[in-house]
This record gives sequence, C-alpha cells and structure tokens, in this order.
Amino acid sequence: MRLLLDTHTFLWWLDGDRRLPPRVRRQMAANGNTIYVSAASAWEIATKFRLGKLPGAEAVARDVGLTVANQGFSELDITVRHAEHAGRLAGTHRDPFDRMLIAQAQLERVSIASGDEVFEEYGIPLFW
Repeated sequence: MRLLLDTHTFLWWLDGDRRLPPRVRRQMAANGNTIYVSAASAWEIATKFRLGKLPGAEAVARDVGLTVANQGFSELDITVRHAEHAGRLAGTHRDPFDRMLIAQAQLERVSIASGDEVFEEYGIPLFW
C-alpha cells in the first residue's frame, strides 16, 4: 500500500493521538507499505509553528525531514509538475497545503490518509 499522509495524520501519529483510527495506524506501521510525507506538510508544520498555531510541534518543526526519516517514512518532494497541477485545480477549496496534497495524490496515484473529506471531492481515495 502507498499512502500519502495528511499533515494532521502525520502529527497525530507522532503524538499517539487516539483520533487516528486503528486501521490507519496498522497500515502506517506495516512492513512493505510506502508511507509518504509531503514537502507541503513540512511547509505547513513550519508555518503553523511559526505562527503559534502548533505550539507543541517544536521538535518536529525544527527538522521535519529527520522526523520523517526516523519514522521510516518517505519524503515526497514538490515538483514543478505538482505545483502546476495544484495551481490549475478547479474548485473552491483554497487551502494551499491541501491543494498540493491533492495534486500530488492525483499525479502519483496514491491514497491519502486523512479524516478530511475534501479530498474525496477531487477523486482522491481516502484511507481512514
């Protein structure tokens, strides 16, 4: 299974948050699965930490890449192709981080592990 984590999913995993469904936790921990954390999530975490919206995420915000690697997850870089696709997406959803995740999921053909149903509006399979 190939899963792209929504930012909240990644943070909940790190915190052991009970809002993360057990089936998602199992797949994130399973050997043989490829779990992606987007550069967009690193951008979102760093931005929201700087703005005071994620005060408990200092260690993660300091080095998202190291945290991703320590979890055995894979980084998903933002390419020009991803950026163009995100910029051209139809619809009224304005969150730039979500739009990038949508573009990446569509182009890379991966499901998103998220509790946010907005992804389904763009034809992205949710795993939750």
